[in-house]
Amino acid sequence: MSVRYDFRNKTVLVTGSSRGMGATILDAFASAGAKCLLHYFADTQGNNKRDAETVAAACRGRGAEVHLLDADVRQASQVETLMKRIQEEFGGLDVLVNNAGILRDRTVKKMTLDEWHSVLQTNLDGVFYCSKYGADVLRDGGRIVNVASIAGMVGFHGQSNYAAAKAGVIALTKVLSKELARRHITVNAVAPGVIKTPMLGDVKPEVMAEYERQIPVGRIGRPEDVAHAVLFLACTESSYITGQTLPITGGWF
Repeated sequence: MSVRYDFRNKTVLVTGSSRGMGATILDAFASAGAKCLLHYFADTQGNNKRDAETVAAACRGRGAEVHLLDADVRQASQVETLMKRIQEEFGGLDVLVNNAGILRDRTVKKMTLDEWHSVLQTNLDGVFYCSKYGADVLRDGGRIVNVASIAGMVGFHGQSNYAAAKAGVIALTKVLSKELARRHITVNAVAPGVIKTPMLGDVKPEVMAEYERQIPVGRIGRPEDVAHAVLFLACTESSYITGQTLPITGGWF
């Protein structure tokens, strides 16, 4: 990526940055000179840690300082411990990007209670915990950027859990922007549309073609499209923008 922003002397935490969009966002901050805190949730097979180490190696190849941090964002106690560690080891945060999220798509009729709760716990509770405890270690003038979704603004078939969580993130963004304004901390969100990430899954070619037909710019979004928007909302120059949700959809909806 060609990144024009300057985040030297800034410490940035991107949750869920061991793969997908989070990894691309972290890579963008690394390219812009930030000290990068790569967050992942260790699974029993060790896949997430291996992915995290791969992403960290790529970012270090750009000359960035990268540290790996493991925590389950669904657990308030683990998030609190994570933020205390960041304060003790790195002296605080300048930018928090709440990106960690999962999908468990199914119609309301067929959705299990576990599928409902697991998505709400990761995609909404996780953002709340990271913001609550992260605000304590954010320096005045810092930034919070939440990764929401166009699903939280439109609502798609089979995504009641995901849409509800992302709509909650958008509302939480508005409230936090007011509560943290006195410390000159801005809180904004991005709402990606169809972005080519592993979370998109194995979408059939004909379905992808239909998406492209509907999207005015004529293509599926790239993770880099989201990363550049996140960096803008995290930079010094965007200090008068807060409480906003920026759709990144290529004009879709």
